[in-house]
Amino acid sequence: MLALGIDPGTAICGYGLVEQFQGRLIAKNYGAITTSPQARMQDRLLKIYMELDIIVKKFQPEVMGVEKLFFGKNSTTAIPVGQARGIVLLCAAQNNLDLVEMTPNEVKMSITGYGGATKEQVIYMVTRILNLAEPPKPDDVADALAIAISAAYEANSLQRRNLLGG
Repeated sequence: MLALGIDPGTAICGYGLVEQFQGRLIAKNYGAITTSPQARMQDRLLKIYMELDIIVKKFQPEVMGVEKLFFGKNSTTAIPVGQARGIVLLCAAQNNLDLVEMTPNEVKMSITGYGGATKEQVIYMVTRILNLAEPPKPDDVADALAIAISAAYEANSLQRRNLLGG
């Protein structure tokens, strides 16, 4: 099972691909799609879509994970993040990917066992779970890998329930 996690943003859109192999999760690829703040918004969104579509076609994940839109402390970023998230959902639909959506607290709970975990705790656990030599950077990439791990866990759980007839 190959899961793609996306941390949507218009400046930095983190992505991470995680594969379950022999009972372990392995990071297959990860990075960030970046856009210039000087570019027109429609051009930034197009770049995100095109690069994400290339990643999906190249690696052919079975599931895509993305955080549900969360209006936290900085509501001014909610609209651009929502626009980037829409591009991610469009890419998932056009590539017929199963989608796992979760809140930031659900991702933290999945990764650390605590929904109120700090960013540092999440990064630490992502690094440990995937046996990475160093923590992924920037934070958007670590978040995307956390989302991919959570999506892989959720997809495997759904598969087991379906096999058991539940």
